[in-house]
Amino acid sequence: MTDQPPVRTGVIGAGSMGENHARVYSELRTVDLVGVADRDREVARRVAAEYGTDAVDLETLLDRCDAVTVAVPTHAHADVVSRCLEAGLDVLVEKPIAGTVEEGRALAELAREHGRVLQVGHIERFNPAVGMLEELIDDLEIIGVEAERLGPPVNRDAPGDVVFDLMIHDVDVVGAVLGREPTSISAIGAADGRYATATMEYGDVVAALTASRVTQKKVRRLTVTARECLVEVDYLEQSVLIHRDSYPEYLTDDGQNRYRHESVVERPRIATSEPLRCELESFLEAVRSGSDPEVTAEDGVAALETVQAIDAKLGGRRGREVNAR
Repeated sequence: MTDQPPVRTGVIGAGSMGENHARVYSELRTVDLVGVADRDREVARRVAAEYGTDAVDLETLLDRCDAVTVAVPTHAHADVVSRCLEAGLDVLVEKPIAGTVEEGRALAELAREHGRVLQVGHIERFNPAVGMLEELIDDLEIIGVEAERLGPPVNRDAPGDVVFDLMIHDVDVVGAVLGREPTSISAIGAADGRYATATMEYGDVVAALTASRVTQKKVRRLTVTARECLVEVDYLEQSVLIHRDSYPEYLTDDGQNRYRHESVVERPRIATSEPLRCELESFLEAVRSGSDPEVTAEDGVAALETVQAIDAKLGGRRGREVNAR
């Protein structure tokens, strides 16, 4: 079998996420990182120098690449991704796929027209703990799902609204795990959009999602209640706990009655890994094979449609902000 030539990749948008993409691309032996582009040329030069590539303008990068990561602000996704697809490139665009559902659908259609891969950067799909959960799901009769994505922002100047920035991760994971879209949605928010809870029905399954930038502890957790067991997923620790066979009982000790509740807890062995690296390796495999990516444009549109519906229940603050940029 003949070795394939390296995939020529580039990164458009050299902020914190774009820089991480550049870092991982530079570490992969099957990739030639050929350039970084950013409207701030000094930022592009710094990131390019750090990872052994060139800082170039967008047109030059499009001429050099086979595939690109687009990590620009959401309001620019539609324009930049369109230009990349029309130039014949495969694209991984950071979530959300676009500023509006209509823009996302247009990008999905454009990718189909040009026969290009368009993957959306819903990174939690590539968390090994989520992979383990997906292995368990077929054997479970799920009743409910809870997700918590809490904690203060790393950047204190980060936007306050958490639905598009944080909750969308769990919306995507829940939709993928259940294999369906919600049939009803309700939501309530507080702290000027920095705290929000959404309750959704997926047929006979209830999901409750909470996202916060005011909670003074970082939590990334998903809990699945099934008739057979309770499954706890910790995104940060990349761990899964399965609680089974819970038995309440009363004990007598020195004449005193005590109550206890015992259960069997399983902890499957999980090979931990960096989700971003797994995501980019999956993207590159789709690029080489021309197959559908793990997270399709249609998946990205579905997640965006749900968070826009949640946002509407909260008064549509974020939607107006995105369109005004």
